[in-house]
Amino acid sequence: MFAKSLFALATLAVAASAANFKRVACPSGHTASHAACCAFEALRDDLQANLFGGVCGEEAHESLRLAFHDAIGFSKKLGPSAGGGADGSALAFPDVEPNFPANLGIADSVDFLTPFGAAHNVSAGDLIQFAAAVGITNCPGAPRLGFLAGRPPPKAPSIIGLVPEPQDNVTSILERMEDGGGFSPAEVIALLSSHSIARSDHVDPTIGAVPFDSTPFVYDTQVFLEVLLKGTGFPGTGPNQGEVQSPLPLSSGQNVGELRLQSDFALARDARTACTWQGFINEQSLMASRFQAAMAKLAVIGQNTRELVDCSDVIPAALPAVKKPATFPAGTSEKDVERSCFATPFPTLSADRGPATLIPHCPPSQGGDADDCDSDEGSL
Repeated sequence: MFAKSLFALATLAVAASAANFKRVACPSGHTASHAACCAFEALRDDLQANLFGGVCGEEAHESLRLAFHDAIGFSKKLGPSAGGGADGSALAFPDVEPNFPANLGIADSVDFLTPFGAAHNVSAGDLIQFAAAVGITNCPGAPRLGFLAGRPPPKAPSIIGLVPEPQDNVTSILERMEDGGGFSPAEVIALLSSHSIARSDHVDPTIGAVPFDSTPFVYDTQVFLEVLLKGTGFPGTGPNQGEVQSPLPLSSGQNVGELRLQSDFALARDARTACTWQGFINEQSLMASRFQAAMAKLAVIGQNTRELVDCSDVIPAALPAVKKPATFPAGTSEKDVERSCFATPFPTLSADRGPATLIPHCPPSQGGDADDCDSDEGSL
């Protein structure tokens, strides 16, 4: 309750601060709520045109992952020497944090974002959180995230061991998330809705671009259903560290089957988090609003919000959710559900018809061009 009240007060303070400024004209011809937001108008257009391309592809996925891995580098227990939170240290110290085992794969997002920071003269911390907020607007169903500008440059990289890994147990994950950002168990599950649009390269090193649900290019509730289904096999050479059996392991060429993280499996079945997990199935608006709130909290870890400027109006409008509800993938049904929450009824869902589900490797708008949609790991 205290954390929620504190966040609400911070949000009101930022909103009140932004309201004191008249809209200003930017060099682009647009207007913004504050002069400090003008740089982000041009940065947004550059990111959309030259990085994301209007697609919910790997650059959008990886930018979101980087925002989490950078921000969670903070510890209330250990103090400032552990890391500065959402300060951009993962970008500013490219030879340190990207080499941590839990950060395997973020070097690519560090490499592709770095030139944008120099070109638009924005801080590393601002660039990371802004890119995540812009990128996810290309994913149908994702909420429009807020953005506060003005993070100072990071003083030092974070220490190793602050990013949860898929082989960690539930207690250690929840304790780390509370220490790193004051997140409740319910907020941790809300953040994990990002796995709806995430894929992996490194849990199983023999296969790449491995999705965590059957709709990896749409932000929807399907992941919360599929993680509860009985596992039947592995998409590659599993079991690997951090991996358990998947309900949809079928692969064919570049179309790789679904990979299930050990941490997702455990959180979906733990008494502290199971009902929150199950409660997001077919509840798109609830999931999106909870994710939006949790990301607002994540984006300012370690920052003084009184010194930041609300530039949320620069973020593009979100794409509407797809109209298809959560469904049992072809070949599965309610009998495959491994329930751990009985406090509320399990939602009534239909099942897809046809042959066993084969998950496409690329977003439809990329025409199946595998060279344009290779992945980096999208774990917690």
